[in-house]
Amino acid sequence: MFPVSDFLIYCFVTAYTPGANNLLSMSNAARLGFRKSFRFNLGITMGFLIVMSMCTIFSSTLYSLLPKIKIFMQILGAAYMVYLAWKVWKTSSDFEVETGKESGFLAGMVLQFMNPKIYIYAITAMSLYILPVFHSTQALVCFTLILTVIGASGSYVWALFGSAFCKFFARHTKAVNLIMALLLLYCAVSLFL
Repeated sequence: MFPVSDFLIYCFVTAYTPGANNLLSMSNAARLGFRKSFRFNLGITMGFLIVMSMCTIFSSTLYSLLPKIKIFMQILGAAYMVYLAWKVWKTSSDFEVETGKESGFLAGMVLQFMNPKIYIYAITAMSLYILPVFHSTQALVCFTLILTVIGASGSYVWALFGSAFCKFFARHTKAVNLIMALLLLYCAVSLFL
């Protein structure tokens, strides 16, 4: 049975916590406005789709060739979630906006190939939630698109709310970090239930 709620919690927490995409999107939007930063976010989305597709192929190939690897992928995935929870809890979250020139579509797309958070997000979601239940090409394509939409949506939301997120996180850093960390720990534990 597919754990929809656990899957969605993992995806949204991973997509909406601070990372290169979200912080750069927020910075661009705070400096230039949402419209002028939109091309950068479209680049993020395209790069995200390409990286997500590569990770889906890699994960499904590995999963089908080595079915006994599932337990190792579960352990590594859970360990990563615990590590991410610890990092989120310990983060002081300095969200100051940097000034600089406008980033375009290509910059947003290329960033995805150097962003380890996306690779881990994709491989963890595929190997722990999707591949144990779904195997058809159609299902994998659909989940690749779902993971792309959820993952890339974080950068649009951070851009849209720009400085508002900075102020909110600056005021409520510990509470936000605690909630995100607890949700990640819940996801890690639920992998073995």
